[in-house]
Amino acid sequence: MNKIKTIVNKEWAEVFKNRIVLFTVAFLPLIFLALPIITLVAMNSFEADMSSMNTGEMAAFVGELCNDLDEMACTEVYMLNLYTLMFMMLPVIVPVTIAAYSIVGEKTSRSLEPLLATPITTTELLLGKMFAACIPAIAVTWAAFAIYAVAMWFMVSEVVFKLVMAPMWLVAIFVVGPLMSLMAVSAAVLISSRVTDPRAAEQLSAFVILPIILLIIGQSMGLILIDARMILLLGLVVLVLDVVLVTMSVKLFQRETILTQWK
Repeated sequence: MNKIKTIVNKEWAEVFKNRIVLFTVAFLPLIFLALPIITLVAMNSFEADMSSMNTGEMAAFVGELCNDLDEMACTEVYMLNLYTLMFMMLPVIVPVTIAAYSIVGEKTSRSLEPLLATPITTTELLLGKMFAACIPAIAVTWAAFAIYAVAMWFMVSEVVFKLVMAPMWLVAIFVVGPLMSLMAVSAAVLISSRVTDPRAAEQLSAFVILPIILLIIGQSMGLILIDARMILLLGLVVLVLDVVLVTMSVKLFQRETILTQWK
């Protein structure tokens, strides 16, 4: 465990010197926070114009959540559910840059050779790099979501707040989100250990975000309705993928030959 902590501290000391990484970790959560607040302010400004909306049409998007809600409240639930879903993207987007750089970036900077020469095992090495990428992403996501929840408490009605902070969304943010973060990081580390260009590693790792984007598009267009059952199913699928990807990352990381294979 001490070796893993050493790797984590080493990764943080190196990657946070990168301005792109700092921007992603610090400012991306602020953008995700600003979007729902700006949307609610705009909706309240045009509340009179929204009174003509058909609650039945909104029900097609949010299902039974619109029962006993007026048009404005129904619209708020629909919009805020989308933004809550977007918070699941944060622990996936934030660590990709860190994880993609973790192997191939060190090879490029010639700092990987002495690291591989140490008695640390491949499992400890990769777990350290994965944790170094996941922990900041999960921390900023939880912090941003907590601020988001406080803001919503003051900006929406009690009924809307309870629906937006339903248990399934809490599970999505505090359980499924970290699992997805580990999935993204393990995929990025796996890709990073097989390519020779940090940019290529980042671009390939970005495909991990696609499932979340598809969920958001499907929810916004009314093609799917994300409910507690889907959140639990997504969590189980991601958990299985985590185990598979971490195992593959360790097995495919050929530490004895990787330095001679990379040109």
